[in-house]
Amino acid sequence: MRDYYIFKSGRLRRNENTVEFETAAGEKKSLPVNDVYCIHLFGEIDLNTKLVVFLNQHGIPLHFYNYYGYYSGSFYPREKLLSGFLIVKQVENYINPQKRLAIAKEFVETAMHNMLANLDHYKKNGKDVQQFMDRIQEESSGLANASGVPELMGMEGRARDAYYSSFNSFLREGFEFDKRTRMPPQNMLNSLISFGNSLLYATVLTEIYHTQLTPTVSYLHEPGERRYSLSLDISEVFKPLIVDRVIFGLINNRIIKEEHFAEDLNYCYLNEQGRRTFLAEYQKKLDTTINNARLKRNISYQRLIRIECFKLVKHLLGEKDYRGLRSK
Repeated sequence: MRDYYIFKSGRLRRNENTVEFETAAGEKKSLPVNDVYCIHLFGEIDLNTKLVVFLNQHGIPLHFYNYYGYYSGSFYPREKLLSGFLIVKQVENYINPQKRLAIAKEFVETAMHNMLANLDHYKKNGKDVQQFMDRIQEESSGLANASGVPELMGMEGRARDAYYSSFNSFLREGFEFDKRTRMPPQNMLNSLISFGNSLLYATVLTEIYHTQLTPTVSYLHEPGERRYSLSLDISEVFKPLIVDRVIFGLINNRIIKEEHFAEDLNYCYLNEQGRRTFLAEYQKKLDTTINNARLKRNISYQRLIRIECFKLVKHLLGEKDYRGLRSK
């Protein structure tokens, strides 16, 4: 099974046991339902309830992206792995300040560890990143004494600012980092970060769907209206491992170029060819396997995300303390 990315505008519908996409020009492509893991829609797509019911029956999420290519929303199929007991445990760990803080700390500590692992790679290759590593390590050393989630978020924010500032030390000329801008991203590097984070959010949400976790109850990010905040939590672990490494490769290997971007009223974003280029490398990264010592076999990064979800489930059930995936 695989993810499908649809860029062209057209119509998506059910045709017997396939999902059929028809472009505005009349071209048709059939996607066998047994081969579809999830679908990402970047174009202007018409669909009907017959398709939605079909996707719901097969547990296939749809992720929607706006004109600029950033995540807009999802069709989240009816959950088939429901567990009222786990929902209760998930909420219990949220409303208990100490339990919530313990989980949130692990998300942040893991994220900082993985940022440092990325920078250590460039340090070994002669890049001047030590000052940024020192700032991240300083924030990391204070995590044990953090007394609440807001303080924890502040520490994570300062560490990430130092991390992003280090990019100028090892990324090729033309992709300089000034400051992190999100809504809207105002230069090429910020647009790559925002696009990659949007994709990862959707990928994590898809993996959560295949577990008994409820995606709206989270620990680091505050649960709120109209967002799957647990996806934000788990994404923190994988941003340095997946998104950032994809960006580093795209830039330093000269795969992504200035011609892959467009600008609109201080809004810098990837054009269609740029998105296709990014997605090819992103999917390649998700499919890349690494050896998992505990399972004694190679596991893809995409499957590691689901394993991370199961590790959190075990923590919530009191079976084993959660420890985030740390880069070696």
